[in-house]
Amino acid sequence: MIRKKKSICFGHVDQFKQKALQWAYNQQLKKDSSKKEPLLFLDSNAHKDPYSRFDALIALGQKSELSANASSAFDALQSFYNHKKDWVMGCLSYDLKNEIEDLSTTNKDEHETPDLYFFQPDKLLIIKDQYCHFHYPEAIINQALVDFNNIAAQAIEINSCSIGISIKKSLERQDYLKAVDHVLKHIQQGDVYEMNFCQRFYAEHVQIDPLAIFQKLNKLASPPFAAYLNFGEHYVLSASPERYIQKHKNQLISQPIKGTAKRMKNAVLDKEIAETLKNDPKERAENIMITDLVRNDLAKTAVKGSVYVDELCGLYSFKTVHQLISTISSQLKDDVDIADILKTTYPMGSMTGAPKVSAMQIIEKYEKTKRGIYSGTIGYITPEGDFDFNVVIRSILYNSLFNRLSLFVGSAITYQSDPQMEYEECLLKAEALLEALR
Repeated sequence: MIRKKKSICFGHVDQFKQKALQWAYNQQLKKDSSKKEPLLFLDSNAHKDPYSRFDALIALGQKSELSANASSAFDALQSFYNHKKDWVMGCLSYDLKNEIEDLSTTNKDEHETPDLYFFQPDKLLIIKDQYCHFHYPEAIINQALVDFNNIAAQAIEINSCSIGISIKKSLERQDYLKAVDHVLKHIQQGDVYEMNFCQRFYAEHVQIDPLAIFQKLNKLASPPFAAYLNFGEHYVLSASPERYIQKHKNQLISQPIKGTAKRMKNAVLDKEIAETLKNDPKERAENIMITDLVRNDLAKTAVKGSVYVDELCGLYSFKTVHQLISTISSQLKDDVDIADILKTTYPMGSMTGAPKVSAMQIIEKYEKTKRGIYSGTIGYITPEGDFDFNVVIRSILYNSLFNRLSLFVGSAITYQSDPQMEYEECLLKAEALLEALR
């Protein structure tokens, strides 16, 4: 499909983003169709790094779509992209691990999302540096100015969030502590060095306004990889601070997060907390182990000798937490395609552990439900074959058919872990999510 680009200047970035998202949401509701068309909104929340490509992206409607479960999903995605050679965007679930490795899943699937979903959008808006770039099919490029004027005139609707949501835990505190004790025994036996262990909070028989809750969550956390994704009855409301992987020309970068501390209102105390995190031996050990795992993953598709750790345990501060983030890069070999890259790096090390396969086997044993899109990824692929994907953490999953809502939080368990401290870290990561639901 041939796309044309029309760029129009606007005023205030934050205000225009809000109006554009509300416009896209309203457009989605107006469609006279038995099946609601997909909508993806990505927001960098003004975070700038050397790898940033835009302030926000909106993909609306679908020319075509791909839904697949673990068996040959990665190859199906490659074929879908090869056929379209256009922008495609969507999500991969954690359980695609079963396609890559000799693994299986018996845990209950609470949301019944496909393992992979991608769509070729009808309308694509990229917001960057006070310009909105409309990437529309040639046949409707004249609609861009009309849409821009409608966005500019769009009222910013302050929707009320749902109230009275009763949140339950899949693991009560004592059950969580027992499970972590079991994981520590696996570590002591040498089965695994580090493992990401997650727990689920959930609510049933609830009807929510997903857009209103996403807007509140995004404002509370303001992360660099926020995402609102809706296809069919499935919603992902993500306040992710983490990039899984980006490809730009022949360069790959991955930026795993390991190491978390709470922000403080007192500036002096907040600085002390940040410095403590930066120098904490346990937190640094967690990060370094996953950095090494990512180095090994990237090496599988890299030109020999091109894998570098550009930054190790960098301290980054967000609205609610401080994090340690490392950046690893590589130069790609010539004969590597998108499916090769994803299959050799997925699922991301920060959400599994080291060694990766052993960690995933133990995760399956002690977690109670399928993760689904949680600890999977949301992102896009460009017509040139570049891509950028986040890690779906700090996120709310919602199924409007089942009226079921879930949020997962986890932490890295190592031989130095104190189960009670790990439990408290999980609660810290859940704070903004629970606040968005209040």
